[in-house]
Amino acid sequence: MSIPPLDFDPSTVSLPQGHFIGGKHYLTDEPQIAVYRPSDGRLLGYVADAGENTIDHAVSSAVRALKTSGWATRSPRERAKVLTRWADLIDRNAVSLAQLEAVGSTRPVAEAYASDVPFTAEAIRFFAELADKLGGDFAATRHDSVGFVASEPYGVIGAITPWNFPLSMCSWKCGPALAAGNAVVLKPSEMTPFSTMRLAELAIEAGMPPGIFNVVNGRGATAGAAITRHPDISKVSFTGSTRTGAAIMSDAALHGTKPVTLELGGKSPQLVFEQVPDLAHTARCIARGFTSNGGQVCVAGTRLIAHKRIVEPLLEAVQRHLAEIAPGPLWRSTTSYSPIINRDQAERIAFLVDESRASGAELIFGGGCFEGTDGGYFHRPTLLANVTESTPAVRQELFGPVLTVQAFEDEDEGIALAAHPTYGLCAGVHTRDIGQAMRAMRRIAAGTVWINRYGRSGDMIIPTGGFKQSGIGKDLGRQALEANMRYKSVLIDFDRM
Repeated sequence: MSIPPLDFDPSTVSLPQGHFIGGKHYLTDEPQIAVYRPSDGRLLGYVADAGENTIDHAVSSAVRALKTSGWATRSPRERAKVLTRWADLIDRNAVSLAQLEAVGSTRPVAEAYASDVPFTAEAIRFFAELADKLGGDFAATRHDSVGFVASEPYGVIGAITPWNFPLSMCSWKCGPALAAGNAVVLKPSEMTPFSTMRLAELAIEAGMPPGIFNVVNGRGATAGAAITRHPDISKVSFTGSTRTGAAIMSDAALHGTKPVTLELGGKSPQLVFEQVPDLAHTARCIARGFTSNGGQVCVAGTRLIAHKRIVEPLLEAVQRHLAEIAPGPLWRSTTSYSPIINRDQAERIAFLVDESRASGAELIFGGGCFEGTDGGYFHRPTLLANVTESTPAVRQELFGPVLTVQAFEDEDEGIALAAHPTYGLCAGVHTRDIGQAMRAMRRIAAGTVWINRYGRSGDMIIPTGGFKQSGIGKDLGRQALEANMRYKSVLIDFDRM
């Protein structure tokens, strides 16, 4: 299948306006937030910063839609038909969605077209197909009664998504929530709002009842907080930083004791034992694991922990891959390396690298941003050696393409170094010894462990989520659909009827 032309002029991209509430664009006179193009730092457009009144309007629209549309009480197959049509429309609009994603986020247009858009459609399709596969259970009771557990939707789900993968993150939140019969009020990041709003337009085109999927724009401290605290929001799902996740958890407890799903920060290890199946393949995994999307991935493998006998040849192979990386505007199909989202984040990465070097870390590759990038902050892939557990780049999530390097002598030491006092999102284990791989998998406290690979696959059935301060609950998999249902116990004494 041939790939259509993807290169485009960023000044020609049409941007959705306002919020999207009740099946249509909703314009307000609220304060405006400037949105910039990460590729070159130029102004892209504006979005409104939703206050409590707008959030209340969106939630009221969702509550009303649930009552009038019958979305929650439709058969799962009926909801699945709408979601499937939505996924089909996403596929048919792949080029324009990829271009909208590329102009306003950190996603290169070719990657958005080949990966992000298909993933978004497939995730929605997966939950549509799963909608009628899960339900309640009958329970063992005495002979003259029957007990069962009935599942039902929560009602209105509040969803808050991050800026690094706007399209994909929308599907993570909306796919299971809508398949389960809920309505959704979703706030995308104020830095990357536009592609999510386009998805909402396509949902209406697919036949989703107006008000079932609403998108409100704004900052986390205003719109996000108002969503979390709203009394008619029955559950909150969030992907983002650990600090913000903790604030959401606190707000949810104080304003209705509502459940939360939180996928938060990570500081994931790539543990490489002496006997690896293929050193070149392992080096590619390591390089991709910390440079994908410019390192702005919660599951980024930013801590290399390698056996002392192979650490030098492994690093040589990794550096060969890093030397090939070059920046470029995300609207060119030849660009494959992402800029840092904005200046503040680029400066934070530089500060933590400098702090790490001041504490004794050795810069062995990269450092700083590429020059001549026309206003974009493309951080060079960076390697830091001679680090310890107290090194800032080891201890903190930088959210940039910085890899720390530590060597070990035996299995126990390697697994001990792979542990992190704060995070437990993901881990990579590279070895051809299956027993060693299984021992490491059991002992590493992480929600996902990849063996002889690094990164998710297209298998939507495999859930994702963290341990420790990397989060609570799961996205993807049947667990995500179950997390968007509540369960009611029923006991009937039928001999009295």
